[in-house]
Amino acid sequence: MWTSWSTAKYAMLVKGREHGVLTVSACAGERCSGPYVPMAGTGRPRPSVSIAQAAAPEKGERVEVVLKPGTSRAVRTGPAGVLHAWVPFAGALLLAALVVAGGMRLRRTAWGMGLLGAALLGAAFAAM
Repeated sequence: MWTSWSTAKYAMLVKGREHGVLTVSACAGERCSGPYVPMAGTGRPRPSVSIAQAAAPEKGERVEVVLKPGTSRAVRTGPAGVLHAWVPFAGALLLAALVVAGGMRLRRTAWGMGLLGAALLGAAFAAM
């Protein structure tokens, strides 16, 4: 959960943070980058800001982002950004469901955890 929260807090709690629109212009490795234009009164334009490739739309598309303080790294906002941020937690739920079912013999709880993890992964995939 802590791995997800380190990204999710930026995607979910955008009030008071520098947010704007990123236009994806290039992708290399695991990151995509492009020019950033802030929304009214939230910062200054930047020639290049990067975002995780998995959270980025196709080249040339625009996406709303929040900048991590003190960096040029962006986190996608909105429903797609929030769901993408919680993907590591969804995977942890799926793996924990196996332990709960096999080791602790709590099959109903394990089914609930597994279905919640699968639903979160499915929703994140559909939103992107």
